[in-house]
Amino acid sequence: MVGSVPVGGGAPVSIQSMLNTRTTDVEGCLAQIRALAAAGCEIARLAVPDMEAAETFGAICAASPLPLVADIHFDYRLALECVRQGVDKIRINPGNIGSAEKVRAVADACRDRGVPIRIGVNGGSLERDLLQKYGGVTAQALVDSALGHVRLLNDCNFDDICISVKCSRVPVNMEAYRMLHE
Repeated sequence: MVGSVPVGGGAPVSIQSMLNTRTTDVEGCLAQIRALAAAGCEIARLAVPDMEAAETFGAICAASPLPLVADIHFDYRLALECVRQGVDKIRINPGNIGSAEKVRAVADACRDRGVPIRIGVNGGSLERDLLQKYGGVTAQALVDSALGHVRLLNDCNFDDICISVKCSRVPVNMEAYRMLHE
């Protein structure tokens, strides 16, 4: 569940969009969220590039008509603050959050508040060892990366997970999803 919106497990496909406003601009974000909701969007994602954005997240959550996803890169403290601020879902790449202790801190906070984690794997930022093993961005490399991140979270006793993989080559992306489905 992302807020009140079911995702996965046979749930209907939900429409999600990402804001292009700075997360520190509360009114700008809320205006964009309301416009997305009016257009049929069901979930909104916001970039959280710094602590100021994370600390502002609560004001947006409090007034948002849609469930919100915090898009976190590199700094686990941003994820922890967004959880404190009331986020409905966190998007991370556990491999770039840092040490096992940092991943565990995010997993523990999310588990305690019932916040799912979306693992986001991008072809443009695959791990070097997978790129070398498979000779570049392949469906298997995307799948191995995603499942490796799932294992990191499972090792933290966390399993409320969504997986997203993407690359610029549509057939490779489709094959990765077929493989993940299996």
